[in-house]
Amino acid sequence: MSTSPQVKSASAGPSSAQMRQIGFLPLLALFYGYTAGGPFGYEEIFQGSGPGMSLIFLTFVPFLWSIPISLAAAEMNSILPVQGGFYRWVRVAFGDFWGFQCGWWNWTGTFLLNSVYGVLLMDYLHDYIPGLTGKWEWAGAALVLCLLGYMNVRGVQVAGGLAVALQVAVLIPVAWLCIAALFHWHYNPVLPLVPPGRPLGSVLGKGLALAMWNYAGYEQLSSIVGEIKDAQKTFVRVLAWNTPLNILTFTVPATLALAALGNWQDWQTGYIVTASRLIGGTALGVAMLVASIIGTAALSNSTILYTTRIPATMAEDGYLPAWLGKIDPRYGTPARAIVVSTVVYCLLAGTKVVDLVSIYIWTRIATSMLTLLAAWKLRQTMPDAPRSFRIPGGSLGLAAAIILPGILCAVKIYYSEPFVFRYAPWLLAAGPVAYVVLRRVFKRVPTAMTIGPNVSPPPMAGN
Repeated sequence: MSTSPQVKSASAGPSSAQMRQIGFLPLLALFYGYTAGGPFGYEEIFQGSGPGMSLIFLTFVPFLWSIPISLAAAEMNSILPVQGGFYRWVRVAFGDFWGFQCGWWNWTGTFLLNSVYGVLLMDYLHDYIPGLTGKWEWAGAALVLCLLGYMNVRGVQVAGGLAVALQVAVLIPVAWLCIAALFHWHYNPVLPLVPPGRPLGSVLGKGLALAMWNYAGYEQLSSIVGEIKDAQKTFVRVLAWNTPLNILTFTVPATLALAALGNWQDWQTGYIVTASRLIGGTALGVAMLVASIIGTAALSNSTILYTTRIPATMAEDGYLPAWLGKIDPRYGTPARAIVVSTVVYCLLAGTKVVDLVSIYIWTRIATSMLTLLAAWKLRQTMPDAPRSFRIPGGSLGLAAAIILPGILCAVKIYYSEPFVFRYAPWLLAAGPVAYVVLRRVFKRVPTAMTIGPNVSPPPMAGN
């Protein structure tokens, strides 16, 4: 089977001309919502890996994971500013087969990711609505996911405006918690470094999975390049602002709450709400409950936005049925891709959060490493293409941007829990199977891929 894409100069893609666009602030709110959204959903890391090791993970993992990916994405976007971003970069670099894997793994992996957010929303409500279990928990998660899916169908401007409002509403109670916790500092928040008597594999496996989940997906910003005003400049600005905001979000409130309470053994998913009530009373507890619901909704809202552009772009490229990539003429969104994805999210809602994250992270590792390798490959095949941004440090900087995340990913895979080794490889194996089935059974033939009008096509890539 042919694995070399046909490439031609064109616009960012025929669909992008029909799409609405947003500027810096709503885009930052959407991207912050996708990559953080608030200090929610990762609280179990402290019980599993200990307060000290958890804070080390949350502080330093971005330097080995999200920052290299951000740098690579910024460089490739400067030469190939296309809707579908990282998926199309991989296709240009390595051919049709690997381009499909990148898009497929991203799309199917985020089925697990976004169903997690429906579960998280219900977890935060458990203490206040005791009967919210079983089928009612699933129904509540599905209802929220459907509402957010509908908001995304209405357009990127609606989703962006919603994201700004949601993040303002989240950060006010978070700031309140930080100030209140300062006045109740009684414990060293980094002790113990690891849970006494717990095996190193357990400490590293779950802790790294949650930390990498928190800082994953920075290449996803590229999936909506066609919907960004002044995309080249705005893209880099958002990446530069987002990482520091995320590090502060994940470390400062948790550190202060641990210093006030010292009860790291009790931290479970949703515990930041309980911690707020213990530190600041009922008023702060209720405010943080509302913020946690809003923050998780922001995560889900942004995830739907970024991840549904990939199947729509794959459909435009001929991998998937054309109807999936149709742009709604009224709202300028891939409405059908959003609806199909939302249905799958709802069906998967109700599974244990940490289990889903640990399996999902393998698809994120595969997608992100392909993106990083594409940056290296395009340096080889398009050395003279004008780049308004380059990974600093020349060849050494590029090597570090690939090797450091690669080492982190290898450590995470090595220390994955046994159930992850049972299920995650099957999720990855579904990519090659889907490629063969779509090509041989359904006769899907990838079409010529469009790139920017001022970019010379690279030599044909092969596997």
